[in-house]
Amino acid sequence: MKAPASAPTQGSTEKAREPRWLTDEEQRVWRWFMEGATLLDDHLDRQLQRDAGMPHVYYGLLVKLAEAPRRRLRMTELAMLAKITRSRLSHAIARLEKNGWVRREDCPDDKRGQFAVLTEEGYEVLRQTAPGHVDAVRQAVFDRLDPEQQKALGEIMRIIAEGLQPTEAGADLPWLR
Repeated sequence: MKAPASAPTQGSTEKAREPRWLTDEEQRVWRWFMEGATLLDDHLDRQLQRDAGMPHVYYGLLVKLAEAPRRRLRMTELAMLAKITRSRLSHAIARLEKNGWVRREDCPDDKRGQFAVLTEEGYEVLRQTAPGHVDAVRQAVFDRLDPEQQKALGEIMRIIAEGLQPTEAGADLPWLR
């Protein structure tokens, strides 16, 4: 955000409490980032809804399960990998179960724990959907960037992700809510 017109000036006594307002260049970058992220998410969501009848977040869950040993993950671990709340995950898994793409299994060594397991039908949906999704990602991102820009984007996003991933105990993280 830019400083509001009524914001105290640099030399005022309120300097210690004054936010570090974005410069015009930072504001420009931030707005392009937000617009790009919103449009990219919408683009990928529309492609997946059209091709597989599922939102992007559900596709991400299926991918994480497909990559896991025995195509199964504890629900808490899946929420952490997906960076979503347990409540949102539970709702998503219920919808995926209804489609026959995922099933839940009780955890044998923890009566309260559950696994999400990718079914054969879910794996087949993922296998059929992946080529179109990869084309949508490539067209929206990688085909627009040269290799140097791709590398820079990867480094930038890694720095942002690592900076937003708190490591201290008791951190307010989505998958703990």
